[in-house]
Amino acid sequence: MIPKKEIIDAFEFRHATKEFDATKKLTEEDIQFILQAAHLSPSSFGFEPWHFIVVQDPALRELLKPVAWGAPLKLDTASHFILGLSMKAPMTKWDSEYIAHMMKEVKQFPKDVIEMYSKFYREFQERDFKLDSDKKLFDWASKQTYIALGNMMTAAALHGIDSCPIEGFDQEKTEALLANEFGVDTTKYGLSYMVAFGHRKAAPAHPKTRRELASIVTWK
Repeated sequence: MIPKKEIIDAFEFRHATKEFDATKKLTEEDIQFILQAAHLSPSSFGFEPWHFIVVQDPALRELLKPVAWGAPLKLDTASHFILGLSMKAPMTKWDSEYIAHMMKEVKQFPKDVIEMYSKFYREFQERDFKLDSDKKLFDWASKQTYIALGNMMTAAALHGIDSCPIEGFDQEKTEALLANEFGVDTTKYGLSYMVAFGHRKAAPAHPKTRRELASIVTWK
């Protein structure tokens, strides 16, 4: 087990790195470790409504710059740059082929469990969370994909690797680019975030600031 102090130290170390040292590259072992943290992340019902594109081609990185105002310096300097995609309604709706595949082929549920699980999942979508529109279903899937983002950044920080999550992009234009240049079926997937990994070029200019713990926690 990792000592608690080392975990807290990793959270203190992590910051939104604006510029990376372009001369320092992550090893293949490093990036596979980070991706494995995403792979093993929890998701609602365990349906893993995500996909990750690791963008290492310089030409593709250049194409992202005009549509992602928060990314150019990271695209130029990060060792690895990842696009976090979330599934859209055709993939995540309770009666979709993907959900049936997950239950039957991936989880290998027996028929009676599939029927029970399908009932619970349908009630969750239609009654409990009222996921009654394509946008609501995508936003719900994005929530799961953000869990993987947090785990990737934490895993990286535990090994002294820097990161920067990015939401500074035009979603419509970026998805058009993904469809035209990245081969993404945007009827099935949408972009939730970008995230860069590497090693910082310089120390943070300011210390980490947070509200007092007592102001964000209520005990009853």
